[in-house]
Amino acid sequence: MKPTRIIILSVAVVAAGLAGLLAMQLTGAKAPGVVETIVQKEPTVRVLVSAENLPVGSRISDKAVEWVAWPQSGLIDGFITDSIRPEAVTELQGTIVRMPMFKGEPVRAEKIADASSRIMASLLPSGKRAVATEISVATGAGGFVLPNDRVDIIMVRQNKDGGGYITENILNNVRVLAIDQQIQESEDGSKAVVGTTATLELTPDQAKVIAVAQQMADRLTLALRSVADSQEADTAAADYLLHDGDGKNEIQVIKSGTVVKSTPMQAK
Repeated sequence: MKPTRIIILSVAVVAAGLAGLLAMQLTGAKAPGVVETIVQKEPTVRVLVSAENLPVGSRISDKAVEWVAWPQSGLIDGFITDSIRPEAVTELQGTIVRMPMFKGEPVRAEKIADASSRIMASLLPSGKRAVATEISVATGAGGFVLPNDRVDIIMVRQNKDGGGYITENILNNVRVLAIDQQIQESEDGSKAVVGTTATLELTPDQAKVIAVAQQMADRLTLALRSVADSQEADTAAADYLLHDGDGKNEIQVIKSGTVVKSTPMQAK
């Protein structure tokens, strides 16, 4: 390119730049700037949560709970915060878990009980009673009955009038509070956990029913129920064991392993 053309182009570029600056000064416009986006974080508070899965009956230690940041808008009445109970970790040591808690779940007062040695009394809801009954592998669903399971109580006794045996449900859908477990060594040298006593959560009337049944029965059997039945009523019982009434419990007469008679039980 010839020097003359280069000079002309340079003069044109400089002139265009000067014209632009002059136009901006005349209009008062400013050069575009960078827009800064400001993100405001939601305020949080520290909430006490479970640091691990805690089953019913376990005791809380300083490693079982921890403080975590929780959105202030997500607070619910009953949550333990460091602003209300800053010493909660120390205060709750040794308390008993009344309902299962999972890792990361906020600790609530209704899910824990005091740290006294009365563990069973702490686990019992108001108005309920804890009653123990002997079980074995044969009468305890093969050892699969565990705390918090729901069971029916079946009474088996001899039919003194017609021979054979009578079976009847005396309690339905009651909760198992605890299983007294001990290690039993089998013939091949292996160890197995076998429950010998089941502690049941009963109403006062149900407690009377099972007390009478323990005297009458040749054997009491725990029939394990599905988890899906946990919402069903658990107050049904064999009322004829307590007082006169319109009993409708079914009696089955069994001979040689076969049901030979099945009739409704009428109150006496």
